[in-house]
Amino acid sequence: MGFTAVWISPIVKQIDGATKDGSSYHGYWASDIWSLNPSFGTADDLKGLSKALHDRGMYLMVDVVTNHMAYLGCRSCVNYQGLNPFSSQSYYHSPCTINYDNQTSVEICWQGSDVVSLPDLKTENDGVRKIWNDWVSKIVSTYGIDGLRIDSVKHVEKSFWPGFESAAGVYAIGEVFQGDPAYLAPYQSYISGLLDYASYYWTVNAFQSTNGSITALANGINTLKAAAIDLSLYGSFLENHDQARFAHKTSDMALAKNAIAFTMLKDGIPIIYQGQEQHYAGSDTPYNREALWLSGYSTNSELYTWIKRLNQLRTHAISKDDGYLSYRAWPIYSDSHTIAMRKGYSGKQVVGVFTNVGASSSTTATLSSSASGFSANQQITDVLQDRLRRQHNRHTFWGTPKDLIPYSGSQWQRHLFLKLNSHFDRKHNFRSSYINFVVGVNILHCHCGAHHRQRSG
Repeated sequence: MGFTAVWISPIVKQIDGATKDGSSYHGYWASDIWSLNPSFGTADDLKGLSKALHDRGMYLMVDVVTNHMAYLGCRSCVNYQGLNPFSSQSYYHSPCTINYDNQTSVEICWQGSDVVSLPDLKTENDGVRKIWNDWVSKIVSTYGIDGLRIDSVKHVEKSFWPGFESAAGVYAIGEVFQGDPAYLAPYQSYISGLLDYASYYWTVNAFQSTNGSITALANGINTLKAAAIDLSLYGSFLENHDQARFAHKTSDMALAKNAIAFTMLKDGIPIIYQGQEQHYAGSDTPYNREALWLSGYSTNSELYTWIKRLNQLRTHAISKDDGYLSYRAWPIYSDSHTIAMRKGYSGKQVVGVFTNVGASSSTTATLSSSASGFSANQQITDVLQDRLRRQHNRHTFWGTPKDLIPYSGSQWQRHLFLKLNSHFDRKHNFRSSYINFVVGVNILHCHCGAHHRQRSG
């Protein structure tokens, strides 16, 4: 599919046992951060995965959790001595229930339940910070890790993140599980990248049905554009392991294609969650964490080939324009069913037109030359349909999106990012992660700054 990085589940040792809250297959219930999860394999397996990716010019991103540890039991009966290295109650905040209307409560109170409690670490404590900084520096150097996806970022005070990312020495992207740009965007002053939950909600709402709100999507994109520090370092996604699959909301393939194309061609680093390319339709957790092998790893499925083509388009645009990634995409047209986005400077721009009319309908849109950057009668390429066109402003769209670029005879290259997740009822190891997903992967070149943005976006 043209990916260049793989994001895998947290690698540390977990609590054991099956509960009515599930088991720790996902990696977010740590009991010992200095040991690897034996269900995933050995240290040599992880090093082998890292080397195999690097030998192919690809990158390894690892999910990490710094907010909490885990205990199989109630909040008031935690045996802290069984947690390593945070083996004393003094390392933790006192148990309390989170009030999501109070930021202090969000940061010091406990996630989890009285079935599986998640003791909340005092990350404001210098001793706790030193342990985490030493740990992340060690795992990055030991396993050749190129980037970090960080869980539960809003549950940790902001001042924790600069030192942690600096100790890691690699790019980090944080999960701030909140759709309000005013809440989300300020976190980028403390951590390089953010998962774009704001755009996620607008995009799903716009394309999950033929009655979705394109207006809210267009307005939201402009709001986020004004609030964000650097959208090129956001992670753009339509699915992940915490949300119901898009195909659970609608089986219309045209809507899925429009939603995927929108997320991959707007600002940010595209993220595809494993199984999305096979049109998996699982509902909420854990049913959105289906085993990928059930698909037979088809490389001919409709969305697999669709994502591959979008990757080629994006990488081609990056190769032609040094400013493509820093250019902030903007809506150049919108109506009740259609939105057109432009990204890139004139002569090298990509204009994407996306609609929620669905597979059985069509619509028309008129794009002005001043907004699109295409002049009258200019020859352009409809990339996704393999057609040459003349710019005549008015176009008809049959459900599927259009992506227009100035015509050239050049070949496209590849690029993107794939999220791998552990299946919810079977073991998954580092070695099989590589074998099962050799079809291609990318997230980003995990070194911060301009070099990162230019190389991997």
